Parts: sequence; structure tokens; C-alpha cells
Amino acid sequence: MNPVTEPMKTIFAILMVVLVLEAGTALAQEKVAQPTASKLKAMLADFDKYAAKARADWRIPGMAVGIVKDGKLIFGKGYGVKTQGGNDPVTENTLFQIGSTSKAFTSTLAAMLVDEGKVKWEDKVVDHVADFRMHDPWVTREFQVMDLMAQRSGMPAYAADTLFVLGFDRGYIKRAIRHIKPVSSFRGSFAYVNNLWLVAAGIVERYTGKTWEQALKERIFDPLGMTHSSADMQSFLNAGDVSSVHAAEGEKVVALPKNWEFLEWSYIAGPAGAINSNIKDMAKWLALQMNNGRVGEKQLVSEESMQMLHSPKTIANPIGDLHKNQFYCLGWIYKEHSPYPIIWHNGGTQMKTMLAYIPEQKIGVIVLSNYVTNLPELLAFRFFDQYAGKPSKDLSAEGLAEWKKKQKQEKAKKPVPPKNPLAAMPLENYAGVYANDVYGRISVSIVGGKLAVVIGPKKVKIILSHWDRDVFEAHWPMPDSDMETNFASFQASPEGRVTGITLDSLNQGDDMGVFSRVETATDGAKK
Repeated sequence: MNPVTEPMKTIFAILMVVLVLEAGTALAQEKVAQPTASKLKAMLADFDKYAAKARADWRIPGMAVGIVKDGKLIFGKGYGVKTQGGNDPVTENTLFQIGSTSKAFTSTLAAMLVDEGKVKWEDKVVDHVADFRMHDPWVTREFQVMDLMAQRSGMPAYAADTLFVLGFDRGYIKRAIRHIKPVSSFRGSFAYVNNLWLVAAGIVERYTGKTWEQALKERIFDPLGMTHSSADMQSFLNAGDVSSVHAAEGEKVVALPKNWEFLEWSYIAGPAGAINSNIKDMAKWLALQMNNGRVGEKQLVSEESMQMLHSPKTIANPIGDLHKNQFYCLGWIYKEHSPYPIIWHNGGTQMKTMLAYIPEQKIGVIVLSNYVTNLPELLAFRFFDQYAGKPSKDLSAEGLAEWKKKQKQEKAKKPVPPKNPLAAMPLENYAGVYANDVYGRISVSIVGGKLAVVIGPKKVKIILSHWDRDVFEAHWPMPDSDMETNFASFQASPEGRVTGITLDSLNQGDDMGVFSRVETATDGAKK
């Protein structure tokens, strides 16, 4: 296989698909009429009722929905409550975490640098970030600025995302990228990652002389009048009209404490998912996309750069029927759809966001919710079908049935503890310090008669329950973590000498979860 020609095959394939899509769109434009004012009014009333019922069906405590037409918010409404068990209603002013829809803000900041002539999309990353390293030296040399945001790095999907949760800082995470082994060829396939967006933000910071957060405010929030939006945890905590984050606890949906110990993770991920916003501000952001970078009389981003952000770069693998025939762009997803393609992206922290629009019709949908489900996407796609005059399927009911089916299947697949497990060695044999290049050093100690793993700057404690011989079930202190069974497996010699541990929840198609022993508990005591 020639590593130079393979990426070109992918690019040619994408170009051919784009040509076909553009041809199909041109034909569709002749056939589809915009709804009249009276039809649109009736449509919004129907959508309002549908959204309210769907929220209750999915047990989402609260959400806000906005519809943007020709750059203006024509519908904005809150549903439900900010906090499960409370009575403070969600409004169009309520702040939510928007998760990965933040990525488009980072790619837009990069586009501004391109417009200013400071960076080119095809530039090699190492020419702007001298210490940038991928695992493979050839990939390091060939990695372009646009590759940072096109989700085709060759790393496993969501590579080492747990670093954010464990409290590692952005500098550490950027350095850890070089230790993540590829699972596919560079530019060969789609794999969604968050860590490379930190590198993209580093380029923004170098050429603006500002932090990513400062550049975001000065270059996007302020010009658009997004006065309630922010990208830091303290602003989220201090906001008056703000939603709580929620999680599943068994069959219940519960609000997490305001000072929840893992709230910080999305703000460490920052350029990949840190923004806090509301319907009114996000409508202004969506209007910028619909107007091809123009705000009033000012061209904030060139039309050429906006085209670059919204055009396909990577063929994205289908994720069920809902997301077939789609392509990752730069912080956006291009979805083939009838009668027109949809530009969209979702986001998930302990909240769920959907942002989508149809360029040809200049119609867009914003859904912000305070519990993670598939409903935000389903609402957007249903509205687009309704707007185009297509028969309205009950996507919410279909999606909820599928959701429940998958949950039931996941529960059925959970492994059953062996009836006659082999005994573990004395727990002291397993205690000690272990390490790998991605997650650094972890410790295993005996706490209350059980083994406990402590990992990361936040010193996250994972309690181990014996399963069979040298295998233990790992209980992470995360909401709903017991929905899946996670294992910690110790490697030991026939003589009983423990040489390593594997945390399977950190393994993502490679050995990121494999740790080698660097000292025993006895060694530590001697020191």
C-alpha cells in the first residue's frame, strides 16, 4: 500500500460524492416550495406540541428549542424544568452546556486565521506547532491543519478521552497524543476524536496572542452579540438562569450536585466542547452560518472559508438509519437528505445539544437539553421533513423504541459472575505502582479489604471487586457506570509475581489501558 496515494483515493471518492449531491440538490431546488406564512404558523404550533410530548416521553427534565429562519429566531421556547424535582422552568434564556457543537467555533477561529493569511488549511501542523507529534513519524510530517478538525487521524475513536475526566491538563493531553497507536491508516477512515482540537486551538492562541477563551469572546461572541455565552466552568456555576446537569441512576433521572466533582472535564476539553449558551445566543451563531459568514454589513468570515468549514472532508461511517450517508467537515457534518442536504452537529456532556440547518432553505433548528438522549437529533430531522412537506414520521416514538431495545440488549449482554470463581492471590500481591505512556502512573492499594486503583491528577478512585482469579470488576465513580461491566485484569507469572494490570475501559482498540508494574507496595514502603 502506498501511504501517499491512499489518502488521494479517499479525497477523490469524496469529491465524486459531493458532485452527485450538488446535482441532486440543484434538481430538488426546482421542486420544493417554501411553506406559506399560514402553513409555517400551523407547522410551528404542531411542532410545539410534538416537542412537549416527546420531552416527557424521553423523561428529559428540561430542554429549549429554537427555530431560525432567514437569520432570525422565529420560534424559541423552553420545556420542562432546569432541575429534576424542581419547579424552575426552562426558558429561551436558560444556559446549557453545548458540548461538541463548540468544535465549529474553534474551526471558525481557524478560518479567520486563514482569511488573515496567517495559516493555510494545507499547511503542515509541525510548521506551526513545533512539538506536535503523532505516533507515526510520517503521519507527523504530513499532518495538515485541516486534518486536526476532519476526524481522520487514524487514532481510535474518542482516543484517550478519559484524560479529560481524570483531570489531566491540556498540555499533558496534547503531549499524550504521540503515544496513542493508530488503528487505521491516516486519512483512511472516520474516527471521532477530541484531543486534536486542543492542537487546533493552540494555533489560534499562537497567532492571536490570546487564550482560546479570549479569542472566542473577542472574535465571535462580541461581534455576534452573544452576551450570555461563555466557555469556562466558573461562568456556568455563577450563572443565574442555568440548567443543572443530569444522569441516569438505575431507572431514574437525577440532577447531579452543582459542585459535581467531574463537572470540569468539558472545560478542560475546551475547544472540543466547553461552551455554555442559550437559544437566543445560539440563534445568532446559526444565523452566521446561514449568512455565509456575514453579520449585518460585516463579513466576519469569508464565504470561501465558510464553504471550507461546511464541505465534506471525511466519509463518516453510518451510525444506524438516522445517520446514513454523511460526511465530516470541519466541526460540522454534511448529511445527504431529501430534498436538501443538512449541515449539523450534536454535542454531549451530561447534557445533549443539536444544531442543524439547511442552507438552501435557510431554516435551522437548535435543541438544548439537560439529559443525554437521541431526542434533539430526532426533533431536528422531523422538523426538516415537516418543513419540506414530507409525511411526518413519528421519529421520536421510533427512536425511543429503538433506545429501549438497545438498553435491554445491553443489560442482557452483561457478563454473569462465575459460579465457582478461582480464588485471588493475597491482595498484597497486587498492590503497587503501575504506569504507561498515555495515563502515566497509577497506584493499586488495599482499602477497606478491597483493592482500589487511584488514577490521574484528580486521584479518581476505582474500587475493584473480585471476579475470577486475577480478574476484578472495576467500579468507576461515575453516574450510571454500572450499566456496563468493566474489568481490571492483572497479569501474573506462574510463580505469582504480578507484572501488570489492564483496565479494559481505557482500551480503545489498542493497549492504552495496559499498565506495567514499576514498583511493588513493599518497594514503596522501603522508600
